[in-house]
Amino acid sequence: MIFIDTNISGVVIVEPALHGDDRGYFFESYNQRDFAAHGIAVDFVQDNQSQSVYGTIRGLHCQRGEDAQAKYIRVLSGRIRDVVVDLRADSPSYGQHLTAELSAENLRGLYVPRGFAHGFAVLSQSAVISYKCDRFYCRSAEGGIRYNDPDLAIDWGVPTAAVVLSDKDRAMPSFKEFQSCC
Repeated sequence: MIFIDTNISGVVIVEPALHGDDRGYFFESYNQRDFAAHGIAVDFVQDNQSQSVYGTIRGLHCQRGEDAQAKYIRVLSGRIRDVVVDLRADSPSYGQHLTAELSAENLRGLYVPRGFAHGFAVLSQSAVISYKCDRFYCRSAEGGIRYNDPDLAIDWGVPTAAVVLSDKDRAMPSFKEFQSCC
């Protein structure tokens, strides 16, 4: 595995070592020893999977307090623009975001430590996303930020007219409102 540190401390792009031949390919999608050797000591307790159609934006979601989750996101089919926003108040990159393209073709994964809001936009006809979490989901700790917050100015890679949102995501607070409540 190749670990690529990003400009936001703790957020890491992971590229697998691909072993291919005329039959296809094999790779380790996750290896606890390799992650630990890169300084990522995490015990994942829950795996989630979602399928979405083109233009769907899921996020920006987070879990607050003791229920904050570290995540390792991968795409099983299709292509997404994955987005994380640093919510760690003591971080020099607080309020900044990072985007990464993850796809079934590039096989990249994204490790996101606790203290971030996370979301993604589907750029292909459909996509299947798999992610590991180091804490169990807790509805009472759930929070989020509106995907199109002008202060964050995230380019999701999807034209506004094509965006598909849940009612929950449509009703998320702005980044300023989120800051004032937490």
